[in-house]
Amino acid sequence: MSNYHIKHLEEYYQVYRKSVRNPEAFWEEIAEEHFVWRKKWDSVLNWDFKKPEVKWFEGAQLNITENCIDRHLTTRGDKTAILFEPNNPKEEALHITYSQLHERVSKMANVLKEQGVKKGDRVCIYLPMIPELAVAVLACARIGAIHSVVFAGFSSNALSTRINDSDCKIVLTSDGSYRGAKTIDLKGIVDKALEDSPGVTSVLVVNRINSDINMKEGRDQWLQPLLDDAYGDCVPEIMNAEDPLFILYTSGSTGKPKGMVHTTAGYMVYTAYTFKNIFQYKEDDIYWCTADIGWITGHSYILYGPLANGATTVMFEGVPSYPDYGRFWEVVEKHKVNQFYTAPTAIRALAKENLEYVEKYDLSSLKVLGSVGEPINEEAWHWYNNNVGKKQSPIVDTWWQTETGGIMISPIPYVTPTTPTFATLPFIGIQPALMDENGKEIKDNQIDGRLCIKFPWPSIARTIWGNHERYRDTYFSAYENKYFTGDGAHRDAVGYYRITGRVDDVIIVSGHNLGTAPIEDAINEHPAIAESAIVGFPHDVKGNALYGYVILKETGEGRDRDNLKKEINQQITEHIGPIAKLDKIQFVSGLPKTRSGKIMRRILRKIASKETSNLGDTSTLLNPEVIKEIMENAF
Repeated sequence: MSNYHIKHLEEYYQVYRKSVRNPEAFWEEIAEEHFVWRKKWDSVLNWDFKKPEVKWFEGAQLNITENCIDRHLTTRGDKTAILFEPNNPKEEALHITYSQLHERVSKMANVLKEQGVKKGDRVCIYLPMIPELAVAVLACARIGAIHSVVFAGFSSNALSTRINDSDCKIVLTSDGSYRGAKTIDLKGIVDKALEDSPGVTSVLVVNRINSDINMKEGRDQWLQPLLDDAYGDCVPEIMNAEDPLFILYTSGSTGKPKGMVHTTAGYMVYTAYTFKNIFQYKEDDIYWCTADIGWITGHSYILYGPLANGATTVMFEGVPSYPDYGRFWEVVEKHKVNQFYTAPTAIRALAKENLEYVEKYDLSSLKVLGSVGEPINEEAWHWYNNNVGKKQSPIVDTWWQTETGGIMISPIPYVTPTTPTFATLPFIGIQPALMDENGKEIKDNQIDGRLCIKFPWPSIARTIWGNHERYRDTYFSAYENKYFTGDGAHRDAVGYYRITGRVDDVIIVSGHNLGTAPIEDAINEHPAIAESAIVGFPHDVKGNALYGYVILKETGEGRDRDNLKKEINQQITEHIGPIAKLDKIQFVSGLPKTRSGKIMRRILRKIASKETSNLGDTSTLLNPEVIKEIMENAF
């Protein structure tokens, strides 16, 4: 039992050694003691990174919602499971107990079944951060349908791409959403998306903002009347350990987004175990992760991880700046939040504001602070530590990915000594490796390399939906017998890891992974544009912002440049969403290319970041003269 909740550094090293010497025995013990199974597994782990194929707890049967809801009913039925804090602070917060959650999820599950949804069907959920989002996710899991949540900030184009890729038959959405002082017409976005998604036969609509919307006869229905008529109990579908639980899309560096597939048992075990330890959750704590359930952070650390531990998890509809920049801290005081998990982008934005916004609230309930989405810079770390944690609440700077399902490298609070900018040590069972340019593992410390993982962990994504070859090529082809994360890392003298950033063409903007290729494709569809290249550059708040180098066609040469810039960003908004808009756009006559036609982005990155003193080797360039021109006109 002691393995489940680590309390001091010596115990971490002891448990870590055990977990890597005999992973099967270790994870078997965790799975056996802390979860409810309908049938035990035949084997703990079968794996082969060459294929690649990973199977945990094969032969076992379970339903994840029994572990997240039903098993708590006798001991925690009246405990708050989900604490919903609305966008408008004047609207009352909603406490949903485990018993109420059980009824809500059952009703939603029965509604989905009445709509013809069966085990293995894909359900697209495009909802704001309201209770129906959490309930819909769990209802899918209850009946064995595969949920595909699409962040409700994505454009209609991005939504239809995701619906079509996984062949969803049904969409759950709302009339609209509140975002600070604004409302967003979500139903309108869905209607536009479905013009290109003929496979969808049913749309269920939540009434959130009471707006006047179009309802298409025979396809669209208001959700609430269906829930009112639904039966409040639903027998959970018995799932196999390796049955898919959900698909979640992440940006690819090339082409269309990748639908990462996470399966049931291993994902449950790993998210629950990491949650318990990395947030040091105790029975009556109030835990708050500010992410959106549209991202993996929300799946693993708003829903599945906390609920599997019988926790109280806060679900926040709003934004950190509304009605003012004290909103986060007002919510912490109001609900006496103990663990607070947010993104560096939010921390940097709040750090720019007057300290009064923090100081007027009582934050003494906080025990653990977390950071997620990108590496946290030193300045933001100290501001968070000094002003929010009052140097009393350790910061867990967590590194992980959509693909990993759960946190991979992180301090354990009150256990691991922290160092600003370092994610510190691998979590229990995680075996990192730093690789050099020649594909050899680097054993030394005080070194940089490419971060790989050399042994499977329970929540690793099993494939890319409908494209296993792309899964192999993306994650397992660079280094033999290893999962390649796509990130670079530094390992210091004591073995702590610091993530140094992406090594491919994915840029992290405000914690969102944005592939450059889809953005360039969107820009290049503009009739006046011949070619474009996108790079990231440092930004005080977002961490990185996007810089676009754009070549005009002859027809575009005479056009008003300011209008063109607006049209380019409009084009990006329509194809991908406002999160991918460019902060800087520079019109250029050419791009630095190698003789094989590859754009040398390294040089463009340096120019965008104003690091032009050393551009490195330019001998392979076909057109080195273009660099001078770009540098002269940059910014």
